[in-house]
Amino acid sequence: MRKLKLQMQVSADGMIAAPKGQRFFNWDDEVRQYSIANAENVDCILLGRKTATGFIPHWKSVADNPNNADCEFGALVSAIPKVVFSKILPRSEWSNATVENGEIADAVTQMKKQSGKDLLAYGGSSFVSSLINHDLIDEYYLLLNPVFLGNGLSLTMGLNDNLRLALVGHRAFSCGTVSLCYKRLVD
Repeated sequence: MRKLKLQMQVSADGMIAAPKGQRFFNWDDEVRQYSIANAENVDCILLGRKTATGFIPHWKSVADNPNNADCEFGALVSAIPKVVFSKILPRSEWSNATVENGEIADAVTQMKKQSGKDLLAYGGSSFVSSLINHDLIDEYYLLLNPVFLGNGLSLTMGLNDNLRLALVGHRAFSCGTVSLCYKRLVD
């Protein structure tokens, strides 16, 4: 069965978005290579509608610019098929992406049962919270950044119950970011 992996940038106080959309995360060659390695083991990226509207065009434009330091990552994530979860969009406005209008728990459960490589989710707070609340994420790849934001959007916004995790890997990057890889504990 395929796993659903979540990769998110988070602040030291658990925020995934800063107030007013300010960038707070460190992104250097080590973090880039880590993200490339993580994405190479998947054959589908899951996104919420709000994230998809910026994510897909941004990484496509990066992929199209060979002088951009992130070109390799942009080309990789642009080439991987995407499923965009939305209750609003009737169909995809992007190439290499489909829209899923059904219930997220049913759709992701069916995708996990299909053969293939793992699934990777990037996303905004409401999309990720929905994945967490439906207990759909198998592995959490959190890129913990050395900054306290004080407020913003939380990774666990609206969490309905405790979520117990086991640390299965970690790595410190020279830019100060630390990768923490967790698997959920099954009771």
